[in-house]
Amino acid sequence: MINYTKNRRVAILSWNISSAPMNVLNDDSIPAFERALQRAYDDAEVKGIIITSEKNEFIAGADLKMILRNNDKEPTEMLKVSTELNRIFRAIETAGKPVVAAINGTALGGGYEACLACHHRIALDNPKAVIGLPEVTLGLLPGGGGTQRLPRLLGMEAALPLLLEGKRVSPREALALGMVDDLAASREELLEKAFAWIDAHPDPLQPWDEHDRKTGRIVGKENGKMPGGAVQSPAGMRIFGAATAMVMEKTRGNYPAPLAILSCVYEGLQVNIDRGLVIEARYFVKVATSNVAKSLIQTMFLGLNEVNKGSSRPKTVAATEVKKLGVVGAGMMGSGIAYVAARAGVDVVLKDISLEVSQQGKAYARAVLQKAVERGKEAPEKAEATLNRIQPTADVTDLRGGDLIIEAVFESRELKAQVTQEIEPLLADQGVFASNTSTLPISGLAGASTRPANFVGMHFFSPVDKMALVEVIRGKKTADHALAVALDFVKKLRKTPIVVNDSPGFYTSRVFRTYTTEGMEMLKEGVEPVLIENAGKNAGFPVGPLAVSDEVSLELIHMIAGQGVQDGVLTGQDTAYQVAGSLVASGRLGKKAKAGFYAYPEGEAKHLWPGLQDLFPVAAVQPTVEELKKRFLYRQALEAVRCFEEGVIQTQLDADIGSILAWGFPSYTGGALSFVDFVGITNFVRETDRLADAYGERFRPTTRLREMAERGQSRFEHNY
Repeated sequence: MINYTKNRRVAILSWNISSAPMNVLNDDSIPAFERALQRAYDDAEVKGIIITSEKNEFIAGADLKMILRNNDKEPTEMLKVSTELNRIFRAIETAGKPVVAAINGTALGGGYEACLACHHRIALDNPKAVIGLPEVTLGLLPGGGGTQRLPRLLGMEAALPLLLEGKRVSPREALALGMVDDLAASREELLEKAFAWIDAHPDPLQPWDEHDRKTGRIVGKENGKMPGGAVQSPAGMRIFGAATAMVMEKTRGNYPAPLAILSCVYEGLQVNIDRGLVIEARYFVKVATSNVAKSLIQTMFLGLNEVNKGSSRPKTVAATEVKKLGVVGAGMMGSGIAYVAARAGVDVVLKDISLEVSQQGKAYARAVLQKAVERGKEAPEKAEATLNRIQPTADVTDLRGGDLIIEAVFESRELKAQVTQEIEPLLADQGVFASNTSTLPISGLAGASTRPANFVGMHFFSPVDKMALVEVIRGKKTADHALAVALDFVKKLRKTPIVVNDSPGFYTSRVFRTYTTEGMEMLKEGVEPVLIENAGKNAGFPVGPLAVSDEVSLELIHMIAGQGVQDGVLTGQDTAYQVAGSLVASGRLGKKAKAGFYAYPEGEAKHLWPGLQDLFPVAAVQPTVEELKKRFLYRQALEAVRCFEEGVIQTQLDADIGSILAWGFPSYTGGALSFVDFVGITNFVRETDRLADAYGERFRPTTRLREMAERGQSRFEHNY
């Protein structure tokens, strides 16, 4: 696990955990690491220590399953995790022998904290490796001294963005920032440089340490100088003021970890390193035992990994590969699909009604790639190769032999049926036809197909090159092979798939619609529009419900609602149908038309349209922001529950990942379905009953939820 060798009187501790695909700090590796270190400390012949790895990465961080295991236990158990790690890291600094981190690959979280405890850090110059402290992205803070050592090393101004944003940087960027001290071109040079540094520094001290005058022991400096100024200096107060404002603007107070990190740095840097580590451990326990950390780890790390591994893929179907892709429709969606496929190495035929239109679709890819080249994120030759994979055409026969053909034409049943009948015969023998649609039931669209078993839905999100999710819809006759082809293709695109069963609106559009519709309900009730928008953002959504309705298009919202009315799924009293219709009738079609709930004056920031008050007069008494936040969150969670109970979405994991990646349901809750667990089933049922009594039956909990609450069931369901 930790291999121990000696060379040139230097102990080399090489991490090589066999029980995990990557080196991680866990219940087994931490004690093994300490034993290896102690062996080197006790060996009088050993003059220095090199810490490295025999795997491609250095140490990927702490085992998050270990954190979860301690989440529900007494806080003392979580405190033990932090204090034990800090005791080991502090011993590295004070044992009296030089220690070098030979960072041969990725070093994240606790792995990089181990490097910070070393006297010198040399990284292999591998552009694929990343270095950083990303704990905040999972609701945690660095619990192995990261909040204390990094600011003391770099200064607060340089360290805080790395801590508060969880930035991961390349070895070269890490060198420029001062996170590492040197680079090496090969593993051999990495070790040679480590040996040389140990020979030249037999008695090193960390910048935050000194020798005690009486005992000679290494101790933390009292009020040592800080790069860039101390906490209480004018510069320090300016930095903390700006950082606090930024954190509150970004998190709305929903995520405790960033504020705890600020407190760790602010309090810890006013005392010596040893007392600072005690302060950090106290805050670490507070955030690591929170519901937020638990939710983020379960969904956005463990859960996301499971989905990306193909947890919903049919296990009996052999691996498939799309070598030739056809995309019909070169609008914004089709162009985006063509670009991401070409970027993934797939040959794409992009077809539209004329060569000129299809060439305009290819121009989208050219513009995206040009920006990447200008920013230094893409090599010109690689960009050119991607462009060369896209063949614009108006000739339908160019699609012949496609392994997968995706139609991305206008949301019209008639048009999609026409395209299906024209294009489907051109597929390869085992080829799959996919419809990119956000609401139209796949089983109905497959009615135009002669091979409905090979017909599947693939709902991409706009802009395709930036949105990570693809909702794969299984129709009533869709075969496992078609589903597997779609999922394997999504994986090749490096996007995240969720699988849903056919239903009007599927899962994402159906639940997301409740967010925008609830905002319109509030508008009808006379709630101040700015209060509606602020409540949505304060709840944790990236955009308010009225603003996002404008971005989607009020015209499209009205059209989809109208289709629902026509199909008998909705009535003419539907709020979205009425409210969007009233704005569309006034010529306000949304953001594209520069007129919707918002006004978009040329050269100025958008603002809520003053005319809203004429259409929807503001009530004399306004609700609290907290009440509006609850309506947004509970309404969507309840719709997600209904989708789960109806079999539209099959797993809690797909429901949660889909809600977060598709429309930005607040990740601190774990996702739309896990929100029930976040607040507790009993509380959820009680609150939805209260909301139903106050605002309507759309909030009434399901029978199954009520039965769960009556049984005292503590959690909804977890299958990941």
